[in-house]
Parts: sequence; C-alpha cells; structure tokens
Amino acid sequence: MRAAAATAGALALTAALTGCEGPATGAKRKAPAPAADRTAYSLGEPSELHDSSRQDSDGAKFTVTPTRVVTGTEADMDGSGLKKDASEGPQVPVFVHSTLTHKSGPAMQVRDMDDDLIVRTDSGLRTKALIVIMGSAKWADCPGVDDDKKLTPGQSEQVCAAFLIPANQKAAAVELSRGFMKPPLEWPVRN
Repeated sequence: MRAAAATAGALALTAALTGCEGPATGAKRKAPAPAADRTAYSLGEPSELHDSSRQDSDGAKFTVTPTRVVTGTEADMDGSGLKKDASEGPQVPVFVHSTLTHKSGPAMQVRDMDDDLIVRTDSGLRTKALIVIMGSAKWADCPGVDDDKKLTPGQSEQVCAAFLIPANQKAAAVELSRGFMKPPLEWPVRN
C-alpha cells in the first residue's frame, strides 16, 4: 500500500513538474523579466526612469535613449583641436547620440541627465564622456550642446557626447550607471 502511494505521489510530482515545460518540445518557458530588473536595451529604446543625483534637482526623474553610436577616426582626433597625450597612445572618439527626456519633478540641467553615460569597449574599458577643461573640442558630426539648459517635465533634448577610447578597441556598449549597488543599464553596439 505504501509503495503504491509513493508511486502515485511521484507520478503527481512528475506531472506537476512536466506541466512547467513548454508544449511537446520540453523547453522551459521563460517568464519575462520584471521591468525593474531589466538591464539590457536596444539602441533607440528608452531607459527605465532614472533619478537625478543632484541636490538642486532632487526628485526629478528622466529617461535616456541612446539612438546612435559612431566611432570616429584618428583624423577626427587631429581635427578636434585637442592636444594628444603621448602616454595614452592613439585614441579615437566615439560619438553617442541620445535623447534625454525629463519626465517629472523639478527642472534639471541637460548635463545632469548625461553625466552617468559610459562607453564600454570590447576589451572591457569603461570611460565617461570627454570633458574639456581649458579650450574646446570640435567634432564635425557631434555638435556641442548647451549643458546648462534646463528642462522641465515633458521636454526632451537631443545630445551628442564624445568619448575617447584606444584606437585598437571598439565600442561594445553604451551604459547608464545606476550607482554602486545596481548593475548599469546597457545598450549593446553592433559594429
């Protein structure tokens, strides 16, 4: 009697577990990741809501939508007006075109919304956007933007940010940092 009950229990358990499989193929169905856990996007897809990290725009929320990534050449570097640092070796610019959209909260500056963008290379190097302290850099296909411009909820701004990477590497992804506790959001770049 006990053996029959154990067998019936094992069959019921097997039937229940088999019910988790897909139709006749036996492949498990994968539930979509909850929106809050999503970290991978395609170029052109907006990020999840991102919180401002600035004190003067505390409570503001925005999205970032990287739309296009273009790797420049050493000739672009030569024409930029930047002084080369021989210790860095040959570098090329990577231009990331994005749409920044203010969703809610107090007004915030454009620079507050693109501060957390990062380019990751195929060798794993992660670099933030180029900041020129003295002078300026000129890029033919990446016009400057008014970083001080303030946006209010519902407003968007098209921006282009330049990143420098070693000439022998390729841009692998655009990332949006979410601090130390969460992995970054990522938009893979197809080269």
